[in-house]
Amino acid sequence: MLPYKLLRLIETHSDTLAARLVDKVRESESARSFIQVPPEELKDRAAEIYQHLYDWLLVKTDADLRRRYGHIGARRYNQRVPLADVVWVMMLAKQNLWEFLNFEVVPERPAEVYGELDLLQLIGSFFDRAIHYAVEGYEQARPEKRCDRIQSAASQAA
Repeated sequence: MLPYKLLRLIETHSDTLAARLVDKVRESESARSFIQVPPEELKDRAAEIYQHLYDWLLVKTDADLRRRYGHIGARRYNQRVPLADVVWVMMLAKQNLWEFLNFEVVPERPAEVYGELDLLQLIGSFFDRAIHYAVEGYEQARPEKRCDRIQSAASQAA
């Protein structure tokens, strides 16, 4: 299957993928603190990733990614979700997608294998950058980080 068709397959099944991710998060020992995140919010964020994966991979800019996932990281900080749990859940989202692709897709020709490998590399890079920006947003939401930024801005202005 060609990468474009794979992305459309993922987007078509975004609700199922999101529901599976919510189940995995609720069952995970490493994500117990996500009980503080409303289930609908978690499902909506997951569906947003899967439903718009084509845009995230091929249309949106790195600045868009930084803004969106920085905001999510800050929100999780404000919900008192430990950073390790935030990272773990994002890793579960990637694993959930890979499991779906392994189950749903069987390449028939060598060109399809290469296309799928390229897509998997794009997906891996997307999740790596999303995790990085979520961590960045989480850290910037900490009060001591906010004070550092204000002091830095004040010293630059002087």
